[in-house]
Amino acid sequence: MKRYAILLGLTCFFSGFASVFGADISNELTPEAIEARIRQHRMGDLIVKAKPGTAVRIEQVRHEFWFGAAVSSGAFSGYWNEEDQRRYKQTFLANFNAAVTENAVKWHDMERRRGDVNYRVVDAILAWTQEHDIPLRGHCLFWGIPNRVQDWIKQLNDDVLRDVLKNRAMTMADRYKSRIAEFDLNNEMIHGNYYSDRLGDGITKQMAGWVKEADPSAKLFFNDYDILTGNRLDNYIEHIRGLLEQGAPMDGIGVQGHLHGESFDPKALQHALNELAKIGLPIRITEFNMPGQRSVFMKQRNLKLTPEQEQAKAKALTDYYRICFAHPAVHGILMWGFWERANWIPQSSLYRRDWTPTPAADAYRDLVFKQWWIRWEGKTDENGQCRIRAFYGKHAVTSGGQTKEVVLGKEKGQATVNFD
Repeated sequence: MKRYAILLGLTCFFSGFASVFGADISNELTPEAIEARIRQHRMGDLIVKAKPGTAVRIEQVRHEFWFGAAVSSGAFSGYWNEEDQRRYKQTFLANFNAAVTENAVKWHDMERRRGDVNYRVVDAILAWTQEHDIPLRGHCLFWGIPNRVQDWIKQLNDDVLRDVLKNRAMTMADRYKSRIAEFDLNNEMIHGNYYSDRLGDGITKQMAGWVKEADPSAKLFFNDYDILTGNRLDNYIEHIRGLLEQGAPMDGIGVQGHLHGESFDPKALQHALNELAKIGLPIRITEFNMPGQRSVFMKQRNLKLTPEQEQAKAKALTDYYRICFAHPAVHGILMWGFWERANWIPQSSLYRRDWTPTPAADAYRDLVFKQWWIRWEGKTDENGQCRIRAFYGKHAVTSGGQTKEVVLGKEKGQATVNFD
């Protein structure tokens, strides 16, 4: 265990060794540069108008940026005891403002036998997220890695296969029209794509077209792994550009954030985000774990972190989030699990099995709800106005005994609340 603590220490955020990405990346990663980009890209002007000298209080309610997590089917399928279900949902709401289905939308999970489709879990998750005004990602409509394709699908001839794919795309899009915020269209295509192997490269464009036919407002994302490490970055960019050139109606880029080890390479992360941003589509970090899939903990699920490793994990997590939050092309980060009992890498959880918070949970909450959260009190000036810099999102503004909610959005860059 001591060896892994040393590894975590050696891979700290502000490493001084030379990098293949050069000095420019290093300059982007200084604390001052990151903080400056956060102020530039994540904050706007909130203007309050009232009588001169009137007291004003501003309390942030929610971020516009997605700080989300995967939702376990277990919490909505009736398999867990009532107390765990209650604590899971309560803890989710206390920490996250966006959600993604971990398994409930996956085709091989929904339709293990042809024609026997389980919508129950997806519907239950969606009803809960809508109740709490939480946008939900659907992961994923298709997954062409061969071992993720049901046997009954493999037994179909090409014409029937195409019809079945069309039915899946259009049925899901129509059923969840305007309710599921976005879908991963076909997961991990650069690592394997049974459907294009069978039906040709044009099938992905057709899949996207069928979804859009049933729901023109649907948002479709690419999603793949080993991109933010740099290992498959060039392949992914080529793949995305190729499909866009074909005319595939895609709306965003998903990149999984768990292919690192006990920590991560900040220069590789920054470089990957910079290169992906050139495509011009919004980026979401769709599946984040720290430590990640290449850590010793992936194979040794019962291995406990030492106190030193817990602190290193907390620091690596916040360093990762700072880089992503500071990048203008990134629209959100979604953890791939937050509770030790419902997380494929248990040691990456924010909360232990008994629901006690880890140091990473405290660090995460300090970042999202303190450092990146506005609470302000003051008075309007002699002109009856106050202007503050606030994080993009929803804010409650109180003045003269009234409270009004206002959304400060990145698109406009400012919002005004009038109490005159």
